[in-house]
Amino acid sequence: PEVINGRTHRATVVELSPWVEYEFRVVASNSVGIGEPSRPSALLKTKAAAPVVAPTNISGGGGSRSELVITWEPVPEELQNGEGFGYIIMFRPLGSTTWTKAVVASVEVSKYVYRNESITPLSPFEVKVGVYNKEGEGTLSSISIVYSGEDEPQIAPAGTSAQSVSAAEVEVSWQPIAWNRHTGRVLGYEVR
Repeated sequence: PEVINGRTHRATVVELSPWVEYEFRVVASNSVGIGEPSRPSALLKTKAAAPVVAPTNISGGGGSRSELVITWEPVPEELQNGEGFGYIIMFRPLGSTTWTKAVVASVEVSKYVYRNESITPLSPFEVKVGVYNKEGEGTLSSISIVYSGEDEPQIAPAGTSAQSVSAAEVEVSWQPIAWNRHTGRVLGYEVR
């Protein structure tokens, strides 16, 4: 902190965070050194303000067919700036001009699931997440791309062949399924 003239008995403390409790101490100093600090003041809470920090790590994906799952890293309490804190989720299909807005009125929640039967599997969505409290809305995060949930693969592997290797082994091979919006990501195969 800035050193205050010895004849001054009052100071304004600046750049404090909104809606945080502070206590203050004063120390006297001279050319010899610094003395003992005063007893702490009573706790004083700064006034609330609209939040200014947007959530980070916006991502998501997964979920069931016809779902868009959106996740984010929660904003810490010291950056919420007031009571009534919550999240604003905005999303739209990639290429669309109209945003859909949802509000999550909970501090602890870090996930939102939008369900709609018209969502096709693995559709890309532009997503941004913001914050609000009783004082107003804060900033929104930058746009992230999140894909809707997948459906089970609709195409069977082709080119299946089997070859005897020994009395106890058979080697089975097939052509892999190419990734696209209709087949989804193939995580594995089951040989029957």
